[in-house]
Amino acid sequence: MSDMSLNETIHPKDGHEPSMGDYYALMKPRVMSLVVFTALVGLLVSPVPVHPFIGFVGILCIAVGAGASGALNMWWDADIDAIMKRTAKRPIPSGKVAPGEALGIGVALSFFSVVLLWLATNALAAGLLAFTIFFYAVVYSMWLKRLTPQNIVIGGAAGAFPPMIGWAVATGSVTIESVLMFMLIFMWTPPHFWALALFVKTDYGDAGVPMLTETHGRDSTRKHVIVYTALLVPVAIGLGFTSIGGPVYLTVAVLMNAWFFKGAYDIWKRDDAAADADNYAVEKSVFKVSLYYLFAHFVALLIEAALRLNTGTF
Repeated sequence: MSDMSLNETIHPKDGHEPSMGDYYALMKPRVMSLVVFTALVGLLVSPVPVHPFIGFVGILCIAVGAGASGALNMWWDADIDAIMKRTAKRPIPSGKVAPGEALGIGVALSFFSVVLLWLATNALAAGLLAFTIFFYAVVYSMWLKRLTPQNIVIGGAAGAFPPMIGWAVATGSVTIESVLMFMLIFMWTPPHFWALALFVKTDYGDAGVPMLTETHGRDSTRKHVIVYTALLVPVAIGLGFTSIGGPVYLTVAVLMNAWFFKGAYDIWKRDDAAADADNYAVEKSVFKVSLYYLFAHFVALLIEAALRLNTGTF
């Protein structure tokens, strides 16, 4: 099914009026929650104090921008979402929201969030938000997602920008601290999603999405998981030696990276026969660890910021 024919092939269910819950689901709330959290950390750990109202508006704009990206992604991907089991119940393929309506919402929220962020904070933060929306909706969703098995690596950049935007809201600049926060999420994304792809099995292949598991096989995917995890470790620990790091962060980073790398190593050492035998228990466990991993690092950064505030240092 071509994307251009979506408006002709997917319609809301007869008599169904979209609810607020349907529109909320269109904006990928789980992804939005991660965006808001990491952006807020980027703002709070910066050395420049921000007025609470300006900070609230800034985070709101980033959240709305993330929701706009989600709506545009769901509009474009409605054809493949209808095929994959884990996405078939999304608002468009389930017939709750019309594709054209999702497109309109996505475009309107994109302009609203970028313009308001510019007016409330600064041009750099607004520019980064605009680029993030464009990158996720156009570069990733419309171009590279269906073109290359490195789609997750490239797409990870969109999810990595929020702490950099939060930092820019406060400081109006991009520094080594914000770049490393970006790199932390960017390098974490591939092993996180490839662990998921290993036990989701045929969903991506059925939809024609060139996920690494489908194009290069599961053994190659396992190797990629450990390679990208190994590349992630120095980035995560290196952040601890910047102005926003410290002993609490470094302790958390060392422990979490040891845990995550051990999981990646266990995935690498396995084969499909072993994974089938225990119903992909290791892969599922590593995926769960990956969720704790990112949360723990950003909470540790918040703790370090609170300790600096308490001692009056930065």
